[in-house]
Amino acid sequence: MRVTGKLLFVLIAALTSLGAMSLQRTDQPATDKEIRIGNVMPYSGPLSEFGAIGQAEAAYFDMINARGGINGRKIRFITRDDNSDPATALELTRNLVETDNVDLMFGSFGTPGNLATRWYLNEKKIPQLFVASGDEELSQPGAFPWTMGWQPSLRSEGRIYANYIQAYYPRKKIVVLWQNDQFGRMLYKGIQEGLGDLNRHVLVDIAFDIADEHLDGHVSILKRSGADIFVFLGVPSTASKVIKLAASMKWRPVFIVNDSSATIANAMAPAGLENSAGVVSAAFLKDPSDPAWKDDPAMKDWFAFMDKYHQVESTNNSAAVYGYAAAEALTQVLRQCGDDVSRENIMRQAASLRNHRPSLALPDIRMNTSPHNYLPIKQMRLVQFDGRSWQPFGDVIETAFTEGVAR
Repeated sequence: MRVTGKLLFVLIAALTSLGAMSLQRTDQPATDKEIRIGNVMPYSGPLSEFGAIGQAEAAYFDMINARGGINGRKIRFITRDDNSDPATALELTRNLVETDNVDLMFGSFGTPGNLATRWYLNEKKIPQLFVASGDEELSQPGAFPWTMGWQPSLRSEGRIYANYIQAYYPRKKIVVLWQNDQFGRMLYKGIQEGLGDLNRHVLVDIAFDIADEHLDGHVSILKRSGADIFVFLGVPSTASKVIKLAASMKWRPVFIVNDSSATIANAMAPAGLENSAGVVSAAFLKDPSDPAWKDDPAMKDWFAFMDKYHQVESTNNSAAVYGYAAAEALTQVLRQCGDDVSRENIMRQAASLRNHRPSLALPDIRMNTSPHNYLPIKQMRLVQFDGRSWQPFGDVIETAFTEGVAR
């Protein structure tokens, strides 16, 4: 992160400023030469590993500005640290709107923080675009027309895993280790709803906290249940520990992990590639640490971007890919706005995406929105890790919850 001396005092108030645009003073009124974008991220705290999303977004807008901006306007991206606290997220969002005069909020991370700010932003008629949360409550255009999601629904993702179990292992015993927050609950809710009568095969489910120090005890309990299928729902750092623990106990169940933990660099490799072989997940973005994409033109562009605009220790962070892809999608929306970057037109264009393909999305994944459809990405692919690469199987799956069928 790059912060000038003039801004150091703001760190006391938990402000993190990233990118060349954040080096400028943020108390100046917006002009017709810039678009101000506000963002809130957990750069510190229990979910700080997802701060890479905001860092990549800042770097992406650096790149856009270096190329002349969007329709003659430069991007001023102002991102702040909420320490994963919803009350802090609301306070920072208010400041971004009322003091920094942002034109829109974009890509803020987490369900609790986005739910905490949703009512305020809708009352003020400030676009709350492409929130980094898979909660369906953040894609309800009828009730909250200024708030729009981006990624596939977590509940629908859970339904995909349930459908996979029904199709491949209908009589096998299941255990679930799920993160005890809205994120984990929504994933597990989708699994429960999808399993239906097969919920009787769930022998044990254990909720854990981010800072849980008893993972070894949890995994031991799950192993002793005699289950054949182990479903993990949480963050990559915990997924890697759990996979490694199971292997150390000589337990090799069918392992299912959620999308955000399906990363080679941040979960599979730390757990041990041999321990991770066979893990199943569902994905919609390419994994930069997957050798399958080494000759992919879009991935080559990604690595060139990382080398020039976002020089960090690792270029294989899947959270950074998420941030890059989301920023690319917002750039498309702003380009569609032309000379009219009013808040009303920004929302109008966000609700008018037609078969837009993020460059780092898996093949056949598209973005589509309408005034009645505020969930841009509704497709995923089932993938299995072979010890080196993610191997897709089956067709692209439409994650619209009422359908849940291959297409």
